[in-house]
Amino acid sequence: MTRPHRTLLLPLAAVLGLSLVWSSGTAGAGDTGRPGFADTIDSILTDPLLSGAAAQVVVRDPATGQTLYDRDGDRRLMPASTTKLLTASAALDILGPDHRFRTEVLRTRDGDLYLRGTGDPVLLPGELDDLAAEVAAAGITHVPGDLVADDTLFTGPGLGRAWGWDAEQYAYSAPVSALTLAPDTDYDSGSVRVSAGPGAAPGKPASVTLHPAPDLLTVDNRAVTVAAGGPHTLSVGRTHGQDTITVTGTVPAGAAPTDTWLSVTDPTAYTAAVFADALAAHGVTVAGTTVTGRAVPAGAETVAAHTSMPLSEILVPFLKLSVNPHGEALLKAIGAADTGTGSWTAGLAAVADHATRLGLDPGGYAQVDGSGLSRMNMIAPADFADLLAAVRDEPWFGHWYAALPIACEPDRLVGGTLRSRMCGTPAAGNARAKTGTLTGATALSGYVTTAGGRELAFSIMINHHLGSGQTRVQDAIVAALAADGGPGPRTTAPPPIAPLTERQEEVAEAGLECSWVKPAVC
Repeated sequence: MTRPHRTLLLPLAAVLGLSLVWSSGTAGAGDTGRPGFADTIDSILTDPLLSGAAAQVVVRDPATGQTLYDRDGDRRLMPASTTKLLTASAALDILGPDHRFRTEVLRTRDGDLYLRGTGDPVLLPGELDDLAAEVAAAGITHVPGDLVADDTLFTGPGLGRAWGWDAEQYAYSAPVSALTLAPDTDYDSGSVRVSAGPGAAPGKPASVTLHPAPDLLTVDNRAVTVAAGGPHTLSVGRTHGQDTITVTGTVPAGAAPTDTWLSVTDPTAYTAAVFADALAAHGVTVAGTTVTGRAVPAGAETVAAHTSMPLSEILVPFLKLSVNPHGEALLKAIGAADTGTGSWTAGLAAVADHATRLGLDPGGYAQVDGSGLSRMNMIAPADFADLLAAVRDEPWFGHWYAALPIACEPDRLVGGTLRSRMCGTPAAGNARAKTGTLTGATALSGYVTTAGGRELAFSIMINHHLGSGQTRVQDAIVAALAADGGPGPRTTAPPPIAPLTERQEEVAEAGLECSWVKPAVC
């Protein structure tokens, strides 16, 4: 079920101003030094949708450093998921684009078998099955001790500061762990996919399937199948603090199954349970119990290992689809690489050092998590403009740029969260930017090339608004930038988009549309 959008009702002045820019490309430019898009943006920002809200915009030429438009650009607002721009750039700088996460299976002399994670946010059930097959191929058919899940590289709580308690059950708010699992190639780590549909006949219970389905999770199925054409009121949720998934309501016979992604309370235990099932499927028995949170002792022998796709590829679902748990895994991995401690504190300090090197004032903004889910994050559009300009000179910029969503590109792994936005405007297939959405806050920061060939960096942040539709204001602003014909120097062509890897193509083919249970992605 996609979320409805309200049509943007621009005031007449904004509509006329936008039409002038699109038709002539030079309206208002002349010899005044004021770019042609400035008056148009002024008009757009008078839209009634912004009544009572804070709307702030900065447009900069990253090649020259010239600020071309500034509306309250130094005032801090909640950035929502545009926070991921800071996390991603720091991860590329500190971990490197070729960094791969390693998951290992080790055995000890006392007979325990360990599954050790280092924060891989894209580990899949099939890859755990491969590890179990390697264990069996090594001649291990019986584990006399325990199965131990080692998640000790990351420390501290699994949930971030000021995350909403009422969102805790959804995949976008999943706890972070050094040993976590994504149910499918949407890569929502720390979550389970729940498929619910009609049962065998009217009056029968609804059909509910978990992917994957370890015994750790239980289902309380109260939903009932009704006659075709009857009410469809299915509701899927998870009991707070427990791994009991409750399904209620009615579903008509013949209706298509619906998928819901729910977080699990303990990603480490969840991953260990799925691995235990895989071991059993490959004929490996475990005499002891499953234990979590214990580090591998010295001298343990590695019997199987899996390495993730490189960070440069992980950034594609992270930024394109705005997968929140990836941000926290990257943040703690940054901390572990920088200090040996995979904590939020260490990771945030490393990101701040990185941002300082790029020219941002660490005392001028606040970042408390890696994803932007917290409402305690505060940053100004001017800071994002600084970041967007500075990263262009970094050796890893091409990877960062390629991972940004592209306006009106329908492929989920190309267009991402912008795949249905700015279509039919000069920004379509042109603008590359990170979106951000929380209740009462929306943001968009990235790049667009004008009709005159000038690359611009922009940051648009809107907070304290009511209702919906404010993203259309952002789109109108970016479209006005794309339509402008000058004046200004032609900048170096942006780096080409790297072709999708086979893995990324699989992700795109398997991708599902946004639904109400993934509001941070829509």
